[in-house]
Amino acid sequence: MTVILAVDDVRELPRATRIARTSQEGVRLLEEHRAREIDELWLDHDLGGEDSIMPVVTLLERAAFDGRPFTIGTVYVHSANPIGAETVVRVLKRWSYNVRQVPAPHPTTS
Repeated sequence: MTVILAVDDVRELPRATRIARTSQEGVRLLEEHRAREIDELWLDHDLGGEDSIMPVVTLLERAAFDGRPFTIGTVYVHSANPIGAETVVRVLKRWSYNVRQVPAPHPTTS
C-alpha cells in the first residue's frame, strides 16, 4: 500500500492517504508512521496563524541526527512562501532526505 502523507492547513491534496492540518498533527502523523516506509511526504511551510512546518522539520532533522532518519521516498515542499520553502529544502537536504521544492497547488475550499 502506497503511503502519501501531507501536512497542509488548507489544501486537499487528493493523492494523500493522510493529511495533518497543524504542525502538532504533523508530528503525531509522522510518529505513527515511524516504523514504516513513507512513499511521499508533502509539506507546506505556513500552516495558519503562527504555526509553521518547522516542528515537523525538527522531528525529521533530529531523527537523522540520531542516526535513525525516517524512510521517505521523496519529500515535496509546496509552500507559497518561497523563503520558508527554501529553508525547509536546505535543512532536509543537509540530512540527506530526498527533497524537492514544487509549486504550491491551489488551495481548495469546500
